Amino acid sequence: MASDKVKVIQYLVDTRKLWPAAAKTKDLENEAPRALALLTEEEKVAVLRYYFVADAKMALASHLLKHWVVSKYAGVAWWETTLTRDAKKKPIYVDPATGAQPVFFNVSHQAGLVALIAVAGYPGPGPVDVGVDVVCTSERRDRDHRTIGAEGWAKFVDMHADVFGRSEAGYLKADLLGSRSGGLPPLARDAEITDFKLRCFYTLWCLREAYVKMTGDALLAEWLKDLEFRRFRAPEPGVGFAQGDGEGERQVIREHEIVFKGRLVDDVNISLRSLGPDYMTCSALRTPQRKEDGLGWDLGPFEFLSVDQVIADAEAASSV
Repeated sequence: MASDKVKVIQYLVDTRKLWPAAAKTKDLENEAPRALALLTEEEKVAVLRYYFVADAKMALASHLLKHWVVSKYAGVAWWETTLTRDAKKKPIYVDPATGAQPVFFNVSHQAGLVALIAVAGYPGPGPVDVGVDVVCTSERRDRDHRTIGAEGWAKFVDMHADVFGRSEAGYLKADLLGSRSGGLPPLARDAEITDFKLRCFYTLWCLREAYVKMTGDALLAEWLKDLEFRRFRAPEPGVGFAQGDGEGERQVIREHEIVFKGRLVDDVNISLRSLGPDYMTCSALRTPQRKEDGLGWDLGPFEFLSVDQVIADAEAASSV
């Protein structure tokens, strides 16, 4: 494989301060006309259907990123980046001339951030499976603390146990404090301990979501119980709101014990990273027909990409 031609692409778009005058979703038609004009009519309708403007902003950025990565890295004119869905309903781009997929991509969004992972230029054999997730441990902090205070930690975990592996709920309930992963201070009490537990909970959620999205299946897949991340640990919170410079080794976790149907998974490349004190990203990829290819690629830090840059690139590519 000509590995020097393969590009692993990872970007984040922060939508929280975009289009500040848009108090309601319908306001985006006046506040974000250039961005909306770059979507298909179907995509535009879907964005404007969201009740909360924050969700609409993330959906808009998500649509833009999918077209952007195809246009930029496959050299396709913007209005020719027609996206379809594969057999598992995962968005894809297929080159109409060759029937190949020049770019494999996946997006995720939460709490104002939109994450993109893509792999371009892979000659095969076979496809590249990619998945990404971004979580924010504090987005629901007040609600989570109230629920845990009223119902207890075990009940909180059990509320979500249907989407966890066979051993994971038990690990969350019984073994976390002994592991002391994720930066829990030795003398932590009460709220600090609850925050630590929640960080581990959302770590597991992030790992599983990225893995499941990589496969193309949904969180209701029949095999969810058969997938286990054993003895997982949370990355320590970051300091600055960036990955890369100043990022400590405890804020990045690349080694994971993954078991599927009782067998160790050895063909998936997964990188879990902190982003500031509250966010985490997880990237997952594999090359099913030759596992060593995907395992050899570096899943480095995400970079931030501005919507202005995406729009500029899109408008330039629209004239191609």
